[in-house]
Amino acid sequence: MPRLAVFDMDGVLADVESSWVYVHRRFGVSNDHSLYAYLRGEITDLEFIRRDIELWRDKDPVVTTDKIRHILSDVPLMPGAERTLTELRRRGFKTAIVSAGIDLLADMIAEKVPIDVRLANGMKSDSGGRLTGEGVLRVKLTDKGDAVGKIANQFRASKEDIVAVGNSNYDVSMFKRSGLGVAFNPDDEFVRKEADAVIEEKDLSKILDLV
Repeated sequence: MPRLAVFDMDGVLADVESSWVYVHRRFGVSNDHSLYAYLRGEITDLEFIRRDIELWRDKDPVVTTDKIRHILSDVPLMPGAERTLTELRRRGFKTAIVSAGIDLLADMIAEKVPIDVRLANGMKSDSGGRLTGEGVLRVKLTDKGDAVGKIANQFRASKEDIVAVGNSNYDVSMFKRSGLGVAFNPDDEFVRKEADAVIEEKDLSKILDLV
């Protein structure tokens, strides 16, 4: 049967709390107001993304995808990520990124480690590479399990054949669509309780002992 390993990106494959917040800090802005509005159900995922991009455009009206990519190029891989993805590929696993983070970072990670599918959110740009202010929604922050289901269908993988690795409460929906949910350096006790296994060490290769 097909085997599939699905990874959150920020805080799991990438050693950064949030790729969006990482860029915000470079521009000296904060999206706290939009985050709270989103969590209260006042704005959609796409509007949340649009507001984040607008924060950057307010600071730099001609900001380009190349500039965002350059900022994100400083984000390091999580220790053990390269070994983990390479070994999973050797064992016959398909691998995927499911993240509400920035797709430019997911693309850069895929250039370094074996990733078969990457689903992450992004931003639209014009012919000159300048951000238009509109976002691209591929993964809903509060329903990442839906994205896991789509990838599972693509590879015809049953729930029992899926391993999901995440660190936050937003990743719990991935655990529920998987045979094995792994909390990697979890944010809180809720994530620990919802996972089948917990890794409390900044070394992603520890999951190889579980699969």
